[in-house]
Amino acid sequence: MRIDILTLFPEMFEPLKTSVLGRALEKDIFELNLINIRDFSKNKHKKVDDYVFGGGDGMLMTPQPLYDAIMSVKTEGSHVIYLSPKGAVLNQKKVRSIAKSYEHLILVCGHYEGIDERIVQLCIDEQISIGDYVLTGGELPAMVLVDSVLRYVPEVLGNKTSMVDESFTDNLLEHPQYTRPREFMGLRVPDVLINGNHKEIEAWKAGQKILETNKYRPDLLDKG
Repeated sequence: MRIDILTLFPEMFEPLKTSVLGRALEKDIFELNLINIRDFSKNKHKKVDDYVFGGGDGMLMTPQPLYDAIMSVKTEGSHVIYLSPKGAVLNQKKVRSIAKSYEHLILVCGHYEGIDERIVQLCIDEQISIGDYVLTGGELPAMVLVDSVLRYVPEVLGNKTSMVDESFTDNLLEHPQYTRPREFMGLRVPDVLINGNHKEIEAWKAGQKILETNKYRPDLLDKG
């Protein structure tokens, strides 16, 4: 998968080059390109924002640098996503759909008061939000989207079974998990997990997923 991120602050994306994604990037399992929108400004001062027509607080990103930046990386099969509070809220179903449907993503990170509406009309295929709240820019949402989508790219996680029991995979939260020691601060690992009976273990996990979902996210059970 190829991912091009258009941003005014490429230095914010260093976390994507670490840990699991960093190792996958070093192995060329996916391609990540950071494009500075300011580099495409034809203004002699590299200005990328201006006042909003009709009045209002703040500044708006101007269309020319954004348009040229998008066109510089756009391909026939690319899918252009604008990270915006107006978009549909990201969930696991959408993550799987994006990972399955596209080999080339172009992520547009707005800033200030957002981007000129004409860019939305001309260039944007989809708007996505990571929640019903407002951030200072699209960089953090872009990182969330990249991290969640890349988990579905073959070989990124290394373990093909890693996603099978994850939260939201079947509209349920993940069951509780334990490691050594068997007892900590008076709390013991459930006996069923150490008795070696795999059938009982799987039954326990299935039951606990329902209990955890009912406890923490009962709204998910209504969607089942």
